[in-house]
Amino acid sequence: MEKAKLRHIAIIVEDPDKTAAFFQAAFGMIRTKDNRRGCHLTDGTMTVALLKREEPEELGIAHFGMWIDDFDEAEKQATEAGAVYMKDRPTASTTAFYEAKFESPEGLIFDLTHSGWPGAVKEVEPKK
Repeated sequence: MEKAKLRHIAIIVEDPDKTAAFFQAAFGMIRTKDNRRGCHLTDGTMTVALLKREEPEELGIAHFGMWIDDFDEAEKQATEAGAVYMKDRPTASTTAFYEAKFESPEGLIFDLTHSGWPGAVKEVEPKK
């Protein structure tokens, strides 16, 4: 059984820049990337995507992302547990970045990716 790593959370917000400034001031997070809907920040282990709300979305957590080793194995494991594939299946080289979206039996949306997110790290070294 593959052990996936939780490394990404996407949050729907009204103003990504204002929320990013708050995350930077309150939590010391670093902005790593801007995109069409907002931006990504990191704490050095995980990333948070702040996405501008588009109708009819509600504010709050939109989805989470799991960093996996083998897409085919992780997809098989997730679908056998009841997940349903939604979109963005990788079609080219597995060295390219992708996030494939799935929905859990309870309706939670999640990404699977083999290459992670800017600012996230897959393996965390324990403190000594």
